[in-house]
Amino acid sequence: MHQYKVKAHQLESNLAEKALVVLVDTKLTMNQQCILVANWVSSILGCIRSIASRVREVILPFCSVMVRPHLEYCVQFWGAQYKRDMDILEGVQERTTKMIKGLEHLSYEERLRELGLFSLEKRWLVADHMFPSILSPHA
Repeated sequence: MHQYKVKAHQLESNLAEKALVVLVDTKLTMNQQCILVANWVSSILGCIRSIASRVREVILPFCSVMVRPHLEYCVQFWGAQYKRDMDILEGVQERTTKMIKGLEHLSYEERLRELGLFSLEKRWLVADHMFPSILSPHA
């Protein structure tokens, strides 16, 4: 950690910084971003759960508009780098699919198949192929 000054004013140092609403820490890991997104989306799910019917025709459109954009915003830049981070985010989508009446007893994979959805990991892989990241060694 270096200390920098501009004239006589010492600049404050941070362990993490937000850019384009993406939280990046000093090690360039995205764990804090994954936790931030998971917490935000969980609060949105709480609102959806409190006001909406639990039928598929209501939950899926709500989630497409209110949940998915948060899980996919700038994902080519901040996408989960570690399995623990992916598990945090995948758990949010798993809880989302579990909200749908009649599918609670199915496994996550079966719920995704029944709803015609893909796991976040698979969606992100497709997005990576469509829009290669500037950070990717294959770009």
